[in-house]
Amino acid sequence: MVKTWELKEAFGLDYLQRTERAPEPLGPGQVRVRVRAAALNYRDLLIARGLYDPRQPLPYVPLSDGVGEVVEVGAEVTRAAVGERVMGCFAQGWIAGEPSMERIRHTLGSRLDGCLREEMVLDASGVVRVPEHLTDAEAATLPCAGLTAFSALFTLGALCAGQSVLVLGSGGVSVFALAFARLAGARVFATTSSDAKAERLRELGAEHVLNYRQEPGWGRRVRELTGGRGVDLVVEVGGVGTLDQSLRAVRAGGTVAMIGVLAGGKEPLNILPAVMKQVRMQGVLVGHRDGFEAMNRAIESSGMRPVVDRVFPFDDAPAAFSRLASGEHFGKVVIEV
Repeated sequence: MVKTWELKEAFGLDYLQRTERAPEPLGPGQVRVRVRAAALNYRDLLIARGLYDPRQPLPYVPLSDGVGEVVEVGAEVTRAAVGERVMGCFAQGWIAGEPSMERIRHTLGSRLDGCLREEMVLDASGVVRVPEHLTDAEAATLPCAGLTAFSALFTLGALCAGQSVLVLGSGGVSVFALAFARLAGARVFATTSSDAKAERLRELGAEHVLNYRQEPGWGRRVRELTGGRGVDLVVEVGGVGTLDQSLRAVRAGGTVAMIGVLAGGKEPLNILPAVMKQVRMQGVLVGHRDGFEAMNRAIESSGMRPVVDRVFPFDDAPAAFSRLASGEHFGKVVIEV
């Protein structure tokens, strides 16, 4: 039997249960992966609370991000071999190119069971190899947060050396974006509400860190720090609750990469600044497999290591969710399986 965490009866973290399932059968073109670590995203918290997709079928296994070792391969598999460490792609059917409803319909940790289990069966086309220098906990952070940041900056944002980026907060996507932007030779500005987190953001390479509670008009301040021009790209993880300030911070003709809704997603919004400054507002849904592999090559060549906040044992999975919900984390929360 395979040890698993599931939401079985209803949404809500109180309904997260430790269960066991029979092993899945392995078909042609598939691989069986012994999961070693899984990482949490804010999306996982929203799904578990029933706020992301109220029509999400139950029961389901949470977490879209995981890493493990291939322990069995089906017929006709050439992309992976027994003994290799692999990560599952978030959108299992999105290999390359533009997204389509068919390509992004099947995602791990929602319509497909996720990684919070001892073992899972995936299509070989939906896995990628792990950069060799990373630990399992570090690698588990890459499939969503890492790739989302990489896609926002490079695949969709076309970031170049010498440009400027604003990241909001110190969650997984923001910390990855800071690291990738610095690797590319970009200037980075950041926001936070914590002096301790501000210091860590500076250590990672942020040029200026603004405390958004002490300086609620941080968008104008960012523009001032760039000589009145504004940043080239904002990694917007807050949603409508922070978008007004992000639009103040971005330059005319710049890009706001729309990623999250940490500060709300349904409040009234004045889009006039986006129109008057001809700002490009780009939605980002993680990324495709080709982008994932490109990101891994960049990580390997640079020796970059993801920032892991804390690693929880498998039996303490609810505590990991609580850590994420607290907002006290810096970087990624990981569960060792």
